[in-house]
Parts: sequence; C-alpha cells; structure tokens
Amino acid sequence: MKILSGIRVLDLTNVLAGPFATVHLALLGAEVIKIENPTDGDLARKLGNVPELNKKLMGTSFLAQNANKKSFTLNLKGEKAKEIFRKLVKTSDVLVENYRPGVMERLGLSYKQLNEINPRLVYCAISGFGQTGPDAFKPAYDQIIQGLSGVMAINGDERLNPLRSGFPVCDTVGGLNAAFAIMAALYHRERSGEGQFIDVAMLDSIMPLMGWVAANLLIGGKHPVLMGNDNFTAAPSGTFATKDGFINIAANKQEQWEDLTGVLGVPELKEDARFKERDTRKANRKLLTPLLEEKLKEKETLYWAEALNKKGIPSGEILSLEDALNAPQIAHRETIKTVNAPDIGDLKLFNLTAKFEKTPGSIDSPPPKLSEHTAELLKEIGYTEEEIKEFKEKAII
Repeated sequence: MKILSGIRVLDLTNVLAGPFATVHLALLGAEVIKIENPTDGDLARKLGNVPELNKKLMGTSFLAQNANKKSFTLNLKGEKAKEIFRKLVKTSDVLVENYRPGVMERLGLSYKQLNEINPRLVYCAISGFGQTGPDAFKPAYDQIIQGLSGVMAINGDERLNPLRSGFPVCDTVGGLNAAFAIMAALYHRERSGEGQFIDVAMLDSIMPLMGWVAANLLIGGKHPVLMGNDNFTAAPSGTFATKDGFINIAANKQEQWEDLTGVLGVPELKEDARFKERDTRKANRKLLTPLLEEKLKEKETLYWAEALNKKGIPSGEILSLEDALNAPQIAHRETIKTVNAPDIGDLKLFNLTAKFEKTPGSIDSPPPKLSEHTAELLKEIGYTEEEIKEFKEKAII
C-alpha cells in the first residue's frame, strides 16, 4: 500500500509547474484525475521534439510528468460540466490548479464556493507571482521568473551574464513546493478534519534556493560576484582543466586542500603564504588555478576523479546528459523506470526519487491518452451510458 492510497486529486494544471506537483502525488499512490479541455487537452501534449508524438497529443513534455494519472475531459465553461465537476469535488481530497488568479472565481469554482461543497478539500493554486500583490495578474513563464528572481543575474561570469538555467528550474521548484505544501495540509487535515487554501508562487519558491548567496547580501551586505564555475565559499573549489576535459573539485576543508597538494604532487603549495589559509586561497584563486591545472593536465579526468575521491576530496567528471542518465549509480537507485505506453512503446520516465522504506512510490501506469478515463469516472459518480453519449454529442466532455 502506498502512502497516499485512497487520496483523490483533481488536477486542473497545465504544462509543467502544476503537473510536476501532481505527478509526485501520483507516484505516492494518490488517484490523480487530470481535468483537460476536450479539444486538445494539456498544452504539453503538443510540446516536444518528436513531431509524431505531438500529433498524437502525447508530446514528450507531457509524457515526462503525467505517469500514473487519469485523463478526464470537461469543458468547464458550460453549466452541465460544472455540475459534473462539483460532483467530483465532493469525492475528492485535493484540487490543484495553475490558472492565473481569478480564473476559477470567474468560472464559479473558487475555493470559497468549493469549500462549501467539501470543507475537507485541500485546494492548491500555483501561479507565477501568487494570488495577491502588485504583480499577481502578470503572465509568467519560467524564464521570466528566473530573471525577476535574481537567478539569471548571479549565473555565468563576466563574459556571459545574465545567464538562464539550462532547464526550467522555477517551474519544477514551484511544483515541488506545491507538493510539499499539499502533503503538509493533508497532515493538518488528519488532525483537524479541515481542508484549506494554499497559495504557491513560483517567484516565492525559487528565491530561498539561493540560500547563502542571498544571505550574504541580506545579512552581510555583500553583493554576489560573478564567478562562473568557481565556488565563492572556498578555493580550490570549482571546475578545472585536465588532459582530456574538465573535472569538478571541491576542496572546501583545510585538510582536503592539504591532501589535494599531496595527490597532485605539489606539496610546496601547501606552505605557500598565498595559499596556506582558506581566506588567502580565496583571494588568490586566480593565481592558484593555473598552478593546479598545470598538474591536472598531465592525466585524464577519470584518473584524477578516482585518485581524489579515494583520498576523501570530493571530485567528479562533468558528464553529458546522456552519460549522466545512463550512469551506474542512477541505474542502481532506479531513478529512471521503463513503462510501456500503448501505441508508443517503452518510455523511460523518472521514478519517485525519495525512497520510502515501508510505503515506496513507483510508476505503475503510463501517461494517459486524452479522455482515456472520462467514461469510467462518469459512471463511478452515477452517470449512465446514455447520459455520457449525450455529453459527448454536446461537447461537454
């Protein structure tokens, strides 16, 4: 039995932040019912680099975060559809949406209205800026939030700045924050019996991830310095050239620095006044790096990574995405699981990455075809075959 078995989630989300939140609930065993428009569903169904899948409304962007879910199509602009939706709300524990603020209220399906139907409902709204504030009604995509949060300003170096993250970090972090909040609200409900409204903003979600960088400014008054692949907290700590490429080394402790000089065969640097202490090494990192790279360039990356790790100095290769996805450690942890999807074939999808000892999560079913579960769920809440046929004819579903 999974940890969220018996929990029903109505998923009114699109593209990434919302679906990323609900897929984690689905992997933990919740019944996630994805409410989609009858015409073409979630926009992500048409997004991806495989045109044939986009045409099938099963784009790679959709496949990536919709395993274990059920697809239920409903045109929420019509009154009959709203009646059906309210029946689903009565039987549900969680509702997640990522519309702009005010959309659900205009539909007559606001939290206040749904709470009257089901006081135990946990309602989570995900948006770019939150439900309130001067920017609340502005449109938002991941890169917009990366820019407004300061993330792009602290990435890169003096040659390349501002610089966005190579993946939609604000969307995914917003989704994880929402999943975390929903779990906390469900725990509160267990103790109190009451649901509640959760307001998650992508902008709010990403900013605490800057941790030390932001703290240095908020508390220490120190503005960030563009350092590229170097770590501002220590030296040598960053990316260094080797004979066949690059290596990451993080000699953050004094003993790691001293051991590093031994592994590289440069014991004289350990006693050099410019590098002897942590703060002087940081101040003189531009002098230190070429001295280390002179030795590192004598041998291949893999040699140095093994030698340094053996000595307790954190280091590693800089893998291509393909090599990273196929790494033995990833295989051992079952981070990626293969599931078969009808009319598509085997799909490699990310599994739940938190390993629960007693209630493990897992991928049990492929991402659903559009409207795959509509008839089944309508029958479950009391509608007949004739009524379902009529709903289809009237484009309600």
